[in-house]
This record gives sequence, structure tokens and C-alpha cells, in this order.
Amino acid sequence: MFYKMGIFSKTCEYALRAVMYIAQCSQQGEKVGIREIAEAIKSPEAFLGKILQQLSKEGLIRSAKGPNGGFYMTPEDTKRPLADIVSSIDGVQLFEGCAMGLDYCSKENPCPLHHDFKKIRKKLFVMLQETSIGQFNMDLIKGNFTLSK
Repeated sequence: MFYKMGIFSKTCEYALRAVMYIAQCSQQGEKVGIREIAEAIKSPEAFLGKILQQLSKEGLIRSAKGPNGGFYMTPEDTKRPLADIVSSIDGVQLFEGCAMGLDYCSKENPCPLHHDFKKIRKKLFVMLQETSIGQFNMDLIKGNFTLSK
């Protein structure tokens, strides 16, 4: 039996999806509420609330209170790289840690996957650093990518 397993933590997956959804809505001049985001990205609402709070604290998204409130992004916010979302939620472990989760793994004391995984990590970091939220969002709007089935 095969399991679908992503590179990122579940929290980070929800964060990436939420940011993309908020960016799409913001592109159309809309603010979006937590319930709508949770439904759109298929995330538990309470869990998503904590994620959005972290993203807002890091300045990746913005929120407005009141009857016309909700989450949104400015054009300037969408210039940030996807790597900022990943580091905000999962830290830098993905970009610096051992593939096998070993504390002692280093250049001087490598695990069996160290050298190959280092190359993969570097490529992943470069891709996430060079791809802005806005670029990714435009591809979603054009229909090149999807966030749901």
C-alpha cells in the first residue's frame, strides 16, 4: 500500500494552500474569512486559525476586523518568496536538516543519504526562494495549477 506523503508538514501544506487562496481572493479585491478558506482548502477551521495567526504575525498575510474584515494580501505581500511561508511554519530544518533525522549528521560525519540529499535540499530551497507568491498565484489564476480536485 502506498501513502501520499508530501515534503512539507501538514501544517505547512495548509499554510501554502491558505496563502494561495488568500492571494487569489485579494487579486479580485476581496477579503476572505477563515470559514471560507477552511472549506476551500479542506482544512479544519480551528487548526487553520492558528496557522493564519502565525502567517499574520510573520507579515505574510494581513487581517482586518469588522463586518467587512477578513484575510487579504497586498501586491507587495505577493512579491515574497514561497520559502518565507515554509520557513515561517516549518523553520529551516527542511533546508538544513538530515534526511534521516539524525542529530549527528554533518559534512564531517555524514549519514548514508547526506550528500545526495544536500543537492536535493539546495534545489528545493532555490526553487522556493525564486518563486514568489504572486508568480504561483498567476499560474493558479491561468489554470496552470490547482489547489483542489
